[in-house]
Amino acid sequence: MRKKLIIMLSVVALVITSCEKFLDRQSLTTMNDENYWTSENNLRLFANGFYPNYFVGYNSTWGIDYAPLRGYYFSDDFTSSGKQGGFETQAPESRAVNSEADGNWLLSYAGPSWNYAWVRKSNLFLERIDAMKDKYLTPTVYQHWSAVARFFRGYEYSRLVSVFGDVPYYDKVVKDAEIDKLYKDRDNRTLIMDKVYDDFVYVLDNIRISDGSAQYLNKYIAASFISRFMLFEGTWQKYQLNNQEKAKQYLELAVRAGDLVMQSGKYSFTSDFRSLFGSEDLTANKEVILFRAYDAAIGVTHHVGSYSNTTESQGPAPNLALAKAFLCIDGKPYKLSAVANASNLDIKKMVATRDPRFEATFWDAPKKESATLLYADKFIDRVGPTYYGKTYPSLYNGNTNTNDAPVMRLAEVVLNWIEAKAELATMGSVAVIQADLDVSVNAIRKRPLDATAITKGITKTAALSLANLPDDPDRDADVPALIWEIRRERRMEFVFEYSRLLDLKRWKKIDYMDGTVHPDNLLGLWTNFQTEFPEWLITAKVGKLKVKQADGTIVTYSGTNGTAMVGYYVPENISNRDPFTERVYLAPVGNTQINQYKDKGYTLTQSPGW
Repeated sequence: MRKKLIIMLSVVALVITSCEKFLDRQSLTTMNDENYWTSENNLRLFANGFYPNYFVGYNSTWGIDYAPLRGYYFSDDFTSSGKQGGFETQAPESRAVNSEADGNWLLSYAGPSWNYAWVRKSNLFLERIDAMKDKYLTPTVYQHWSAVARFFRGYEYSRLVSVFGDVPYYDKVVKDAEIDKLYKDRDNRTLIMDKVYDDFVYVLDNIRISDGSAQYLNKYIAASFISRFMLFEGTWQKYQLNNQEKAKQYLELAVRAGDLVMQSGKYSFTSDFRSLFGSEDLTANKEVILFRAYDAAIGVTHHVGSYSNTTESQGPAPNLALAKAFLCIDGKPYKLSAVANASNLDIKKMVATRDPRFEATFWDAPKKESATLLYADKFIDRVGPTYYGKTYPSLYNGNTNTNDAPVMRLAEVVLNWIEAKAELATMGSVAVIQADLDVSVNAIRKRPLDATAITKGITKTAALSLANLPDDPDRDADVPALIWEIRRERRMEFVFEYSRLLDLKRWKKIDYMDGTVHPDNLLGLWTNFQTEFPEWLITAKVGKLKVKQADGTIVTYSGTNGTAMVGYYVPENISNRDPFTERVYLAPVGNTQINQYKDKGYTLTQSPGW
């Protein structure tokens, strides 16, 4: 069963080719487009080809596209030494990719390049399913597989729109001779997302509750991703386009999708946080809705665990701004908390006073391997880091890691759901009630603690109460307290996962990435180097090691002032990223693509501001 799942998730996309008509009779031993589309099993095999592109997990071997930690590090949560990574400053020469095999990951947009190979693949799938309808498929089987194909089409367009905004929309395979269609200009994003909305409604209404294995695409897996994409577009419509009607439409579907998963009774918060990411087998984990399995015996491995082993370097690394966002165990931000030592922002005190996810996410001492000294060891089990200074087994070294990757988990669904409900409440819909928080935010906070956390004295965070919402003094004036706390919950929950940059974009908060406006982005935690990290009070660090004191004074290590080296760590040679404007919310297309249209007598519109 487990090996079958691994093969399913790692299969190379099936290539369907047409035969040249050299013979009058079809081959009896070779699959082609004429004889392939004859059974439901062949549909399932073809669908499996979508899985590696959309259910990436920890990627494979050295791959980083869409992989946590190694792919998602461009946001206000993470800081490197030297100059911070910047946004694009001009349109690229070329941005198009035509191959299914090359995703061409765009780091600063957290999404795909200008690539329509996967749109074509899903449209081809739909057309072949339609052709099988009466001859090979019963009505319910036809509806299921049409829903599968429409799910992947909606998935791809959701990602393309999140990166580029307006894009050409195709709901059929375009032939080479259809020049007007091949070179059509961009369609309006809302028109496209209405099409995606229709696809997703069809999916929820028609896809099977189960297709055999729990890890085959089914109603609950599809609904989980639909909650993600509809939350994104609903809040984009609200904050970026001021389109309240469409915002409500998409957010209501996000709530419907979340309801479907949450009310199924199939999933629950019975796992400790760390086990979600470092376990060798997630099969029995009730919080995990979909996972990618790894097995060295058949060559399916990754390297994300290695970069959490406390020896491999991390840069960009978690910064002070992220650390400050974590709640104290009384459920309040540190400036309001009554917990002893809540305002002491060194690693040891924060581990003891913060939400348990802080301890489960970060190593509990300064680490030179981190650009900020705060090291994330989230994506590895508790054993891996104990090999520090020794020889790591293959489980924790190189690209031979085999811990399973949670692709979709209940925590994301409930946070998508509660945020959508809270946003809808601001637009005249039903108000959020305490019971809503109890099955979402507070259910997450009640997760069990593992033995390591219990031994350290870690305790669970108090529940979020509507009657006593924290009024964070750092809250943006344009964000209600409840939504602010829901956004905080996402930030604590998804460190180094897919969401932070996309969240900033849909909330229209990309300015959070400006270190001039938000100087905590450019700092590490409070460190007393003489007592906590004396190994850096050495000659090699003279003139390089710096701390920022509480009053803003920068102190540089001279070789004789070790006692003064107490403050927020300043990463070496740190400087802010280049200035940027709101045009970076959307990616530009390539100049080559614009010129290709022009050469054919057509126009491809460039992205706004580019």
